[in-house]
Amino acid sequence: MNNQELRRIYFGAYFFRETTDGYLQAFQYSDAQMAYFRSAFDFWYDRCMASTAKTLEMTTEARTLSFDYRIIWQGSQDSFELAVDRQITEIRYVRDLPAEGRLVWQLPAGEKEVILYLPADATVLIRSFESDAPCTPARKGEKVLWLGDSITQGFGPLRSGQTYVSVANRLLNWDVINQGIGGYVYDRRSLMRMEGYTPDKLVVALGTNQFGCETMAEVEAYYGTLAELYGTEIPILCITPLWRGDVPDGLPTLTRFCANVKAIAGRYPNVSVVDGFSLVPHLPEYFLDRLHPNALGAEVYGRNLVEAIRRLGF
Repeated sequence: MNNQELRRIYFGAYFFRETTDGYLQAFQYSDAQMAYFRSAFDFWYDRCMASTAKTLEMTTEARTLSFDYRIIWQGSQDSFELAVDRQITEIRYVRDLPAEGRLVWQLPAGEKEVILYLPADATVLIRSFESDAPCTPARKGEKVLWLGDSITQGFGPLRSGQTYVSVANRLLNWDVINQGIGGYVYDRRSLMRMEGYTPDKLVVALGTNQFGCETMAEVEAYYGTLAELYGTEIPILCITPLWRGDVPDGLPTLTRFCANVKAIAGRYPNVSVVDGFSLVPHLPEYFLDRLHPNALGAEVYGRNLVEAIRRLGF
């Protein structure tokens, strides 16, 4: 496939750029948004270009798929992953790979749905995608803009196919642009019109990095800006912060913060709220560091979230 053809099976991007040597880079933020992150905080800027929730998705009878890759930035070392008919069948950990190379994937016989997950906490470029049979792009559902922090970006499971967004979307099949960034907060300054893109729905999963704030002004401004940009017709799902086991003395403060977020989001007729405390068990076994869900916690999170979404009719 040339890069124009590759774009047809490449999901999770707002726009693409091609390097002089033919690699394709996908971006989930506009240039203006990325310029804001660059001026605000290097930590956010690095992560705003990561391959978060970016996938190659297709239906094919191919027995072999392959592509060149180049990793130009790493946060944590997670993985490339292959899913066949919604089941993870192969994992290639970034820690075991050179920064540049070619990956070859073997597939079972017959027609199947294939998803190739790119690393969530690294920036990966790809080119020269090849298959030994035609590939039909996946048919996706509603366009969903997913806003969040490191948990939404995918840190914790250390596996790209096992982030809570990946787990949930194997069931939901949304056409997701994931704008989760490690360390992020309710910050209205990053909310800008994305020319040519209007989501059908938005998901907002923020707050765990600012629950100790003195006022709720930033949260209020954030939802006010969303209303200015998207009106009050597009459905928005607010997920309040998850339980944290690393701040037991601060849990009352976190609980109050979550209640305040629910009250603010609940003022808008198009916003539904899911209680994050209900999504992952309050046990360290479900977390990497008592803050970020591990692979088990993300599996539970994603599945419980889908159940909540279906109950709400979101």
